[in-house]
Amino acid sequence: SSFQEMTNATVVLEFRLLGFSSNPCCQILLFTLFLVIYILTILGNIIIISVVTLEPRLHSPMYKFLKNLSFLEVCYTTTIVPKMLANLLAQRKTISFSGCMAQLYYFVSLGATECYLLSVMAYDRFLAVCEPLHYGVAMTAESYTCLSVGSWVTGVFTGFLPCLMVSRLHFCRYNLIDHFFCDISPLLKLSCSDTTVTEAVIFILSLLVLSSCFLLTVVSYLLIILNILKIPSASGKRVTFSTCSSHLMVVTIYYGTMISMYVRPTYNLSSELNKAVSVLYTVVTPLLNPVIYSLRNKAFKKALGQVVIRH
Repeated sequence: SSFQEMTNATVVLEFRLLGFSSNPCCQILLFTLFLVIYILTILGNIIIISVVTLEPRLHSPMYKFLKNLSFLEVCYTTTIVPKMLANLLAQRKTISFSGCMAQLYYFVSLGATECYLLSVMAYDRFLAVCEPLHYGVAMTAESYTCLSVGSWVTGVFTGFLPCLMVSRLHFCRYNLIDHFFCDISPLLKLSCSDTTVTEAVIFILSLLVLSSCFLLTVVSYLLIILNILKIPSASGKRVTFSTCSSHLMVVTIYYGTMISMYVRPTYNLSSELNKAVSVLYTVVTPLLNPVIYSLRNKAFKKALGQVVIRH
């Protein structure tokens, strides 16, 4: 048993990430693709943060929330992508046990924060469209700060329980994670402990966070759409809907992938499909947000032009 304890202790110090293909050409191709997407994501989101900060006309709550979301996307994608890029080039694709738990924690916390921020942004659009006369009173600087800080703080706390439970599991035989980062389902599959309670708690927590945020967002948009339908002129309908459509697109992509991944009591997706869906929300979505928001927004494009001219 002392030998077994020794092997347990040595195995658990680090995990090996299987990642994607073992074909070198394929790895170089993926490295290049993901590096380009990562650079564009960071640049796109930094441009949004800069323009919103520098342009006084964009100092409304809607754009401040967008600035928050962009900062979040930079943190979120940086939690996953640099390590993934390093592993695509490395011979031994390893991550330490503590590094793995840290990655899992940031990933869960930032993912939850994004859910809260997206629902807060939907509420902001609801107030702007359905209660325009009360908007200035309801969405003051104080209420914006409370909603933003609240989203971040709640997100930080949401990550604690899943990570604590996963970190206390035993990993004895294999240390091969069939994924490109430390996600919940591959770690649960890998553990030699009984994961029933951990799976149940994580499932309930995911269900609570995702469904409550999703419900808030959906209700806000249903009310917005009903309100838009009451507008007599076609151009009025178009203008009002255009302020919300970009947010609606981001929400649909984000929740579609997240719900398909985490709100399932059993983690039985094939690992290849798991990786493909994960690439969508860890690599692609953080790039889509700045693209969708800036390209579909006339006020933002105008502000960007003025910032460029001034500087």
